[in-house]
Amino acid sequence: MMEKFKSHRNPKVYQVAFETAMEIYNLSKKFPKEETYSLTDQIRRSSRSVCANISEAFRRRKYPKSFSNKLNESEAEAAETQNWLDFSLACNYISKEQYSSLDLQYENILGMLVNMQKSPEKWSI
Repeated sequence: MMEKFKSHRNPKVYQVAFETAMEIYNLSKKFPKEETYSLTDQIRRSSRSVCANISEAFRRRKYPKSFSNKLNESEAEAAETQNWLDFSLACNYISKEQYSSLDLQYENILGMLVNMQKSPEKWSI
């Protein structure tokens, strides 16, 4: 039986998404000033939005369709973050190693989100 969580901060997917967003925040501090209102803001916003949507989904878990919808939005934000990582690598703002690590973390986050969407009833209250 699935463990019942008391907070949106408990599921592993939230914890991994939060840690990864903070890693991106710290890396993006070194991006050039001319990227402040484009790449830097976009990658920070999308990476943080993954966690925000997981939090919203958690509070909507009594409605499986609404829960799944918010998880789907989180999934889209994770994919968007991968897109910004692609640009960050192409512009040489991050190393290949940093890129590979972050991309793998987002693949894991996406996998966890997909699995949660497959069985929303396991999360419902």
